[in-house]
Amino acid sequence: MSFSLSTVFRPLTRAVTYTRWLHQLIASVAGTLAGFVHGGTFRSTGMEVWLWIAVLPVPVLLTAALIPAVRRVEGLQAQLLLTPGPHGPEERAGTGISTSPSLSWRDRGRTAGWLLLRLAVGVPVSALTVQLPVLSFAFLQAAAGHRTHFRGLPAIDAPHGWYALLVPLPLVVLLAVAVWAGSLMAAAAGRLLGPSAAERLAVLEARTERILEHNRLAQELHDSIGHALTVTVLQAGAARAAGSPEFTDRALAAVEETGRQALTDLERALRLLREDVPHPAARPVLADAERLLESARAAGSTVRAELSGPLAALPGPVSREGYRMVQEALTNVLRHAGPVPVSVRIAADADALELEVRNPMPASPAPAAVGRGLRGLRERAVLLGGKAVAGPDEDGEWRVHARLPLARLR
Repeated sequence: MSFSLSTVFRPLTRAVTYTRWLHQLIASVAGTLAGFVHGGTFRSTGMEVWLWIAVLPVPVLLTAALIPAVRRVEGLQAQLLLTPGPHGPEERAGTGISTSPSLSWRDRGRTAGWLLLRLAVGVPVSALTVQLPVLSFAFLQAAAGHRTHFRGLPAIDAPHGWYALLVPLPLVVLLAVAVWAGSLMAAAAGRLLGPSAAERLAVLEARTERILEHNRLAQELHDSIGHALTVTVLQAGAARAAGSPEFTDRALAAVEETGRQALTDLERALRLLREDVPHPAARPVLADAERLLESARAAGSTVRAELSGPLAALPGPVSREGYRMVQEALTNVLRHAGPVPVSVRIAADADALELEVRNPMPASPAPAAVGRGLRGLRERAVLLGGKAVAGPDEDGEWRVHARLPLARLR
């Protein structure tokens, strides 16, 4: 029994019950204002007044629904008054109620339906909110032995003490109607003011863009930090093996420069993750490829480079991703083959950018398909509409080759 009573009385202890009630009372404001404009509305008797209040604003509401901003206003009001709990940006986003302006005629039609439903529910609830407490007072007066006759209510000409039993009944009915109507409007808001198909698609696209951006940043950090650590390990090992102070100084200088570049890349990636930084540091491009080659030379490799074409004029996305692809290829050489001779070719023309890195095969080559780096290299090429391959060639060398189209990006 206690469970049943708590279930019945629980809505009366929730703040959202009364904010929803307020939301329904606000719906009759337009009708009340229209009643003042329409002469004679409030000289009507009984329920005729409420009928006028329900009918007069319909043309105004249908016209208002054509204004895109009205949907936004109604959505904000519904979020604040119809949904329980905190109302921060994240909580409001999870209510299923949109606060975007109308973007299509379908949105305007749903807004019109919502406004008419608010009117159809709000006016009767407003009428009961006014009339039922008066009825309870009439029963109280009759229980005290007084005749009563309030406007809009039947007269009580035979007062009697038993009317005291009826005093709470109108108030119970009013509370039950308010709770039911509030739940109805909250459910309807999700359907009539919920995100349209276009809005859901926009949210999905934005979420996809965020995921892709995070994945791209993860790949960037993998390429940059992985390259720096590989060079650092090789330099440290070579310096210890050489036993030459002069070579050790050069190795430490190379480690310092590589570490500084890695820290710059890390700071830029962290800036991209901070929404309050509008202009993160620029990403390196193929015009900066010489620093990659010098890094590989500092690690002990003999690098033969062939750079041709207008590298500085390449489209930004191609140039940035091309730089990372060359970086990943050189990192793989140093990691798996050590300081071996490397051939690098970067060639750009009007149609495409070609990248090629060759090196002798190590004694125990790693499987071609293993490794996040090569997979990321292929993914970068595919995203730009190109293709990348990696593996041994007919000359017994390990070859990484990528071709990125340029014609459609210009």
